This record gives sequence, C-alpha cells and structure tokens, in this order.
Amino acid sequence: MATETESTTDKGVGIALALGAVATIGALVMLTSAPEIEAAWGFAAAVIFSSLAVVGIHLWE
Repeated sequence: MATETESTTDKGVGIALALGAVATIGALVMLTSAPEIEAAWGFAAAVIFSSLAVVGIHLWE
C-alpha cells in the first residue's frame, strides 16, 4: 500500500522576502519624500506589498 507524502517548499518564504524588500523600499520612499505626493505613493506601495507578502505566505504554506 502506497503512502502519500507531503512535499513542502520554501516558496512562500521566498515570495514574502521579495515582497517585503519592495515594501521596505516603498517605506523608504515615503520617509525621504515627505510631505510630497511621492510619499503617498511610497506609503501605498509599502501597504500593498506587505499585504501581498502575508498572502504569499498563506498561499504556499
């Protein structure tokens, strides 16, 4: 009788790290260009990519 094995990968962690790096860049843009409109775009990028990092972990874990 064959047994099923579950294969796990680190794809979720890799995606989270990559998106976290982009979110960090967005946060740096927000800090360096305040109070201009670029700060708002940096904040939006930081929030969106950090949210996608969490989603990536949950999808592949």
